[in-house]
Amino acid sequence: QVQLIESGGGLVQAGGSLRLSCVVSGSTFSLYAIGWFRQAPGKERGFVARISRAGIATDYEDSVRGRFTISRQNVKNTVHLQMNSLKPEDTAVYYCAADKYGTGTYDYWGQGTQVTVSS
Repeated sequence: QVQLIESGGGLVQAGGSLRLSCVVSGSTFSLYAIGWFRQAPGKERGFVARISRAGIATDYEDSVRGRFTISRQNVKNTVHLQMNSLKPEDTAVYYCAADKYGTGTYDYWGQGTQVTVSS
């Protein structure tokens, strides 16, 4: 059973930073590309960032590119999302998800962590 557990969310002022973590257990971590998604109140869940299995390739949603950085530590089964220059519109529940073999389909999801950015 693959499990993903997010942590690191919280309340921060606009312009501040947070670092989210996603720990994956129950399978071989290096088999999975990992993505971060977010869902704001009243909105659909949307893509934020993605990192390939080996951590070589990354991709970002346009509004976070240059402010957020995704990275992974395969020896620790962990992916991080460093979020800088946070804006109130970044307020959402953030989810990590695992894509086995990097096919583009996310097979497993975490429960989410709340990020609130005050103005």
